[in-house]
Amino acid sequence: MKFKVNHIIYAFLVAVVLQGCSRKKDTFINRNFHALGTKYNILYNGNISLERGKLSVNDAYTENFWELLPVERMQVNDDVFLPGETKNADFERAEEKAIKAIQKHGMNIDGKEKNPQIDEAYLLLGKARYYDQRFVPALAAFNNILNKYPTSDKINQVKIWREKANMRLDNNVGAIKKLKRLLEEEEIEGQDLADATATLAQAYINIKAKDSAIPLLGIAAENTKVKSEKARFHFIRGQLYNEFKEKDSANMEFDAIIEMHRQIPRAFYINAHLEKSYNFDPTEGDETMFQEYLTELEENRENRPFLDKIFYRIAEYHRNRASDSLAEVYYNKSLRKTTSDKYLRALNYETLGNMYFDRNVYKTAGAYYDSTMTAMTPNTKPYRIIKRKRENLDDVIYYEGIAKVNDSILYMISLPEDRQLAIYTEYAEELKQKALEEEKRKEKELQKQESRQNLALSSTQDKSSKVNLNPRGLPNEFTSKDAANSFYFYNTTTVAYGKNEFLKIWGDRRLQDNWRLSKKQTDIKTTGKQESVSEITGKEDQYNPQTYIASLPTDQTVLDSIAKERNFAYYQLGTIYKEKFNELLLSKSRFEDLLQNDPEERLILPSKYNLYKIYIELGLTRKAEAMKSDIVANYPDSRYAEILLNPQSELSKDENSPEVIYTNLYNKFENQNYAEVITEAEKQIKRLEGDDFVSKFEILKASARGRLYGFEEYKKGIDYIALTYPNSEEGKKAQELLQNAIPVLAKKEFIPDDNAKHFNVVYRFENDSDEDIDAFIKTLNEEIEEKITYFDLTTSKDLYDENTTFVVVHGLTSIQGASGFAQLLQSNEKDTRGRPIKPKITKEYFAISSPNYAIIQRHKNLNAYLKLE
Repeated sequence: MKFKVNHIIYAFLVAVVLQGCSRKKDTFINRNFHALGTKYNILYNGNISLERGKLSVNDAYTENFWELLPVERMQVNDDVFLPGETKNADFERAEEKAIKAIQKHGMNIDGKEKNPQIDEAYLLLGKARYYDQRFVPALAAFNNILNKYPTSDKINQVKIWREKANMRLDNNVGAIKKLKRLLEEEEIEGQDLADATATLAQAYINIKAKDSAIPLLGIAAENTKVKSEKARFHFIRGQLYNEFKEKDSANMEFDAIIEMHRQIPRAFYINAHLEKSYNFDPTEGDETMFQEYLTELEENRENRPFLDKIFYRIAEYHRNRASDSLAEVYYNKSLRKTTSDKYLRALNYETLGNMYFDRNVYKTAGAYYDSTMTAMTPNTKPYRIIKRKRENLDDVIYYEGIAKVNDSILYMISLPEDRQLAIYTEYAEELKQKALEEEKRKEKELQKQESRQNLALSSTQDKSSKVNLNPRGLPNEFTSKDAANSFYFYNTTTVAYGKNEFLKIWGDRRLQDNWRLSKKQTDIKTTGKQESVSEITGKEDQYNPQTYIASLPTDQTVLDSIAKERNFAYYQLGTIYKEKFNELLLSKSRFEDLLQNDPEERLILPSKYNLYKIYIELGLTRKAEAMKSDIVANYPDSRYAEILLNPQSELSKDENSPEVIYTNLYNKFENQNYAEVITEAEKQIKRLEGDDFVSKFEILKASARGRLYGFEEYKKGIDYIALTYPNSEEGKKAQELLQNAIPVLAKKEFIPDDNAKHFNVVYRFENDSDEDIDAFIKTLNEEIEEKITYFDLTTSKDLYDENTTFVVVHGLTSIQGASGFAQLLQSNEKDTRGRPIKPKITKEYFAISSPNYAIIQRHKNLNAYLKLE
């Protein structure tokens, strides 16, 4: 009987379960069965996956405290994924669980959802898509809840998440409107209120209405229970207050973070301290206490992971107090700390570079700028600024090097012989002392090495006390009959013993032939004898002051050349400091030094004009007026005097300005007036000596000479520009041409016609003949238009050299077609009565491929080509 009762109960339970599995019947059992399965099975696991995914997103995100923090800790990437792909497996699993809950446990009966957990499933679905950065599908999930479950207890959360998705899609204005309506119409509190106000604050920040974000972040900080969020909101408020120059309010926010101490991530605690320290005003605060405050931050063991930033802050403090030496120490300390903060590394390198630049140590500054660029993102605006500055510094390093060396030589030449002897004697003694110190250092290093070897040997001997030595003093392993079974190189003790014995007898010798010979003693590092002072010094002339005195130039021509080179370097430095770095004081000193050194005539006037402009910008009115009077009085016909007397006229509109002259001359170049271009360019080069525009006229002249006289003349001109103007844009371009283009253009071998695709017919005219070339071209075009309809042909007039001009027909596709075309134009035609008509084109011609035509124009080797036909 009992057995039957159990069976009945079991059957009843099975019937109840089967009844509850149905999603089509709206019964108490059905609703609760599906609700419990959804909540405690599928959604539970889905939410675990979602939280795990959020943790991975947070771990992958690096806070950038150098910029305004975002309200939400999430990095949005621009990666594109194909349909079905996902960025994070945990979010994919959470989405799968949400979809499974909707599909397996949804109870949509008569248009209404009877399972109260389905809105939670859609919320999980939207969140998973949101964190997976698929914002449009996420928005669809949130809208589905709002449309189908308006009475859901999660409706406020859904509205907030919907607007977060809208903001990610750059719909900030719409998000602000709906969030404001939510806060006005609904009584929300707690975490929902914190999320709504924080989201609204981010929307205001996105549209640059940052003042509106501050009170909202305050509400969010008061209502959130998550300590890390509270710290973030306070920190953003502090950053915003700092932007509005409200330091006291900002410090209150940072103090609120500091009070939370170990309850929040350490990064917020340290950066709150640092941001507060930047607001310190030395005119109002106690500097001694502030220094102690920074020292405490540095010495706190818990702050070790953040020492890179702390060192940087201390360095900035010392630099602001003009303690550059201490600042440099701390900048380097910051660099030595291993850090993933590339922005901080770039700041350190750039600041050190600027410090060395200000001290005129340009080579070191350039090295720091190189390091700065390695820590920056390429092709960004800050990167391009540093790159341009570094490239400009190349010119400074080059010319400063010339000026320094030549100044030194000229200074030494100007001294009396006894003073020269005293200086070089002191220099030689310094070299000798350094050599002795280096030798002592090497000797100590050798002694340390020997002591280490002896220590290793004694240790080896202690460990090998059981090793028996044969009468020759070698271990028995060397002579054992069982050596074949135990080769001595396999015994580390024996090998160590053998190495030390070799070093004792022979020293450390190179692996080479005849290593035993006595003349190989120079290779021994550990010898019994110590080298004498004379052996240490080696070449005596290196330490003889007369050697250096004898190397000084005495020929006046050489000295003049050195002075000329030094003066040109001063001029270039003055121009570079003024135009490229806006370092007016440095530029002023270089131009003034130049004018005191009896410079070439071509450098005097532009230097004085540059000094006049610098004096004006520096407010040195009296000096500016004196320089203006000097230029007007001594150079009345110069363009600089004209500018000074008539400052209202713009140089770019002056018909005598280099810009206008160059433009007109370039137009003549385009019209193939090469001889006129060469003559006028030479005239302007002489007139504008020392002006930046000279190199432009030089390259125009070189191009014109190349077109008129051929490749060799062009190469000669380009080579001259590269050597004479190495730091101008034209000089650098010339250097590139010499390296890349000139070797290719130098080839003068004609290519076979089979390798060409385009061909020309060329008619040759002598420039001193009476033939009307323009009339011929007109007739030629008429004939082509009338007789040739199956080719798209064009004509041109090309100057070949001073005596020859070509009329060229372009657009033919084979050498036979080119010849056939010319013959067709020269063939006799008949009129309506059958009488022959004399052809209009009877000029001799030759056919040539386009590549070979370029070669004859480049190398002026027409005769060589005609001999091939």
